[in-house]
Amino acid sequence: MLGTMDYREADRIVTLFTLEHGKLRGIARGAKNSVRRFGGALELFARLRAEIVPKEGLSAIHHADIVTVFPRIRDDLAKIGYAGYACELTDAMLPEGMANPRLFRLLSSYLEHLDSSPASSSDRRFFEMNFLNVLGYCPTLERCESCGVDLDRAAWSSQTMSTSGLLCASCGRGGNPVSGETVLLLKRTLRTGRFGMIFFPAQALHEAGSFLDHALAAHLNRPLKALDFLREIGQ
Repeated sequence: MLGTMDYREADRIVTLFTLEHGKLRGIARGAKNSVRRFGGALELFARLRAEIVPKEGLSAIHHADIVTVFPRIRDDLAKIGYAGYACELTDAMLPEGMANPRLFRLLSSYLEHLDSSPASSSDRRFFEMNFLNVLGYCPTLERCESCGVDLDRAAWSSQTMSTSGLLCASCGRGGNPVSGETVLLLKRTLRTGRFGMIFFPAQALHEAGSFLDHALAAHLNRPLKALDFLREIGQ
């Protein structure tokens, strides 16, 4: 589940990411009072099995059972921050009613990994790079996004909203340097299918983080609340 909000006295409006129908917004009537139909199922980033009647506008959610609430995520502030961020990012960038099995598997795999492994900034950047790639927004890594020249190992990242890919030394003046090591690690995130396999050393993590933050911001129309929470807890 990507998000939830109270509605009237007993109802909830929830945002679900489903395998078959993509992102759906629906209303669960009586959710705050009905233990039999919903119990504690309607929680952020829980994995559910739900009975839904898709409709234009708000779908009707009649029943939901918990598959898992990822209990080990909920015991750790950093994991809560990363899981909430991944769900909010998905909600912000995924259009409604469009199935995306690859993104569904990516988000599910990230939550499963967070539930079984220590929280890691490298895994967050791994998720972001693959997230952009699955949605068709993968930033350019092989050629300068401005002039098209093939890049050598080192590159630059721009801080203007007009470009989010890597730049050559001539086009990237005034931007942030991105080392060859960081570029190689970013490329490896797209060739490696498992979380926990890519580790960004401190400098590479800083460079990759700045680059990906900008690449994501170029496609967002609002700041994410989860980022404030991550900053508050030092992540």
